[in-house]
This record gives sequence, C-alpha cells and structure tokens, in this order.
Amino acid sequence: MAREKLRVGIISANWGAMAHLPAWRGLPDIDVVGICTSRRETAEAAAKNFDIAQPFWDYHAMAASPDIDIVDCGTRPNIRRDMVLACFAQGKHVYNGIPFADSFDSARLLIEAQRKSGCVAMVDAFTQWVPGHRLMKEMIDDGYLGRAVQVNLEFHLPLFNPPQEMIRGFAWFAEPENGASALRNLGSHGFHLLVHLFGMPVSLVAVDCRYVDEWRFESGDVFHPQVNDTATVLLQFASGMTAIVRTCWTPVAGRGWTLDVQGTAGRLRTEAPSFPTQDDTILSAAKRGDFALAPVAIPERCGSMDGVDFGDRYPLPHARSMALAMRTMVDAIRGVSTPVQPDFEQAWAVARILEAARRSAAQQEWVRLDAVV
Repeated sequence: MAREKLRVGIISANWGAMAHLPAWRGLPDIDVVGICTSRRETAEAAAKNFDIAQPFWDYHAMAASPDIDIVDCGTRPNIRRDMVLACFAQGKHVYNGIPFADSFDSARLLIEAQRKSGCVAMVDAFTQWVPGHRLMKEMIDDGYLGRAVQVNLEFHLPLFNPPQEMIRGFAWFAEPENGASALRNLGSHGFHLLVHLFGMPVSLVAVDCRYVDEWRFESGDVFHPQVNDTATVLLQFASGMTAIVRTCWTPVAGRGWTLDVQGTAGRLRTEAPSFPTQDDTILSAAKRGDFALAPVAIPERCGSMDGVDFGDRYPLPHARSMALAMRTMVDAIRGVSTPVQPDFEQAWAVARILEAARRSAAQQEWVRLDAVV
C-alpha cells in the first residue's frame, strides 16, 4: 500500500520557489500544497504560476493549517525567526534557511523551541550533500588523510563588486538587522561542512571587515552597505588541526569555492567556480609520495539516494543536493533511523562559531567555543 504523502508549504516565491520547490518535488512521497508571500495578490499569482493548490498571505495561517505537515521558511533571517517559532508552536516540522538566524540570541530561541517541540527540523546547508563532499567525508572516515593537519577553505563569490542584477532582490543583505554578511552567509555554508567533517573547534580568532562602501547596480540603484564583506577566521581543533576560512562577496575575479585538507598521509581538495553544486564541484586527491593532486572519479551513488527522483525537475543544480538532504528529513518524520543532516543541532553549533567570530573580531583576541553558549 502506498504511503500517505507528507504535505509541504513554502514561504517565499523567490529562492524558495526557484530552488526549494523543485527539490521537494523530487521526493515522490511529498506534495507541495501551499505557498506563502506577504500579500494576497502575490501569493495567488505564485500559486497559479507554480501550480500549487493553496495560496497564503499570512504565515500564521500556514503554520496553523491542518493541511500542512512541513513548512519551508526561506525568507531573510530576521523575518523568518518568528515564522519558525510559530511553526513549532503549531507542531509543524521546519526546513529553515541559511543563515540559521539573524543573531546569536535568535539562534538560541530557535534551538530551544525546536528541542521543546520535538519537531523534525533541518537547515538549508546542503553543501555536505554535494557528491564531491560526500566522497570526501567517506575518504576521511576511512583514514585517507592519516591525521588531518591543516584545512584551507576559501569561499569568494563576486556578488556586489560590482553588484549583479540577478541578485537585485538580495540587496537586503546590506542592512545588518537582517542578519547577513559575507561571514554569516558564505561562512555558514563553510562552517557547516567543517563541523560535519571534523566536529566542533575549541577556539578561534577572527578578522571581519568592510572594504566596499557602495553597491551600484546597473539599474541605477545605489546601496551603502553597513555589513562586512570580507572575513578570515583561524580555527583550532582539539586534535591539533587548524583551519583557515576566508569569505568574501566583493572579490575581483572571485575564484568561487576551494576546500583543501592536508593530512599526514594524504591530501583532499574540492573546487567549484561558484557555489559548490552537484554539477561543477570536482574532487582531487594525493597520497604521501605523490607529487601532484589528481582528479578523483565520483561514483554515481554519491549523487543519488533511494527515494529521490532526479527526473527533469532541477532547473538549478543546487536543488539536487537539497533533495538529498530533504530525504533525510522526510525519513526522520516517518520514523526511519537515518539522522537528519544538517539538523538544528548542527545549525546551533555553527551559530556558536559565528558568535565566537563576532566576539573575536570585536575584542581582537582568541575566543574559546566553550565560552559561547
């Protein structure tokens, strides 16, 4: 007998509809039944445009709807906090965006509410589901590196220097109250992957700065950002391993994504020209005695999972890795033992790292993670 489908409501007709919607529709036991925006006319237009049965223009109504099991909250962090809290209060499972929250205090509210509710909750840090990173995790766990010694992670996306018209809708990144910055946005994805691969660091020191004071779009719109655009964080792990994370969303000729992990017996490296996705992330490796990195063939199993239909539903490559992550959420809701990855506990860990980096940059000193709770 076929299982009854779980029903999803999406808050956001922008990124939520472009990337999250096709990912959800790649799960055969999911129905996307609702979409929510801030106004009735836009909600009804989105429902018609994306072939979704029920429009909402009040997130409280979506959270309270008996016709919805999971709410996908994809708006800016400071707005989405109360949406997530409303969903937990109504017993809804939640798929939450990145950054996890607009502040450390908000992050604490979210993790406490999720723990109290018992609902299944996931964050949109799907980088660990990119096939190259899935294989990297397997190789690390199998001892390929020997002892991990050094990590260099660089995430440089040329979003705002000059600003790209395609991201005009994300100009809200310029205002600090919205919870964005190069470190909070790009860094969140990098820190999620590092925690997934190596666990929590014990201490860090950070520099976080703004160098570009004007975003001038081709349309003539000009913004004067009040958030930082360039950060460097040095992390120390209990094993003795160190990691340097560099983020920037205003680089000239930005190189995209690089994750380079050096060990006593081997080295692993992933690269992508922009955001790491299923389509363009390559993995290279070398063992002790090799003189250069060599490409590693990524097996098909690292880009697939039972219960995910890749079909023709993925106009954006990001959606395919999202669907793999979403599969673990759906299985957890159904009582399957597969852990949710990445869950709110991992997001709380990353929130602690971001807060430690904020304190370190402000105080110009090392900060221990066990002091950030």
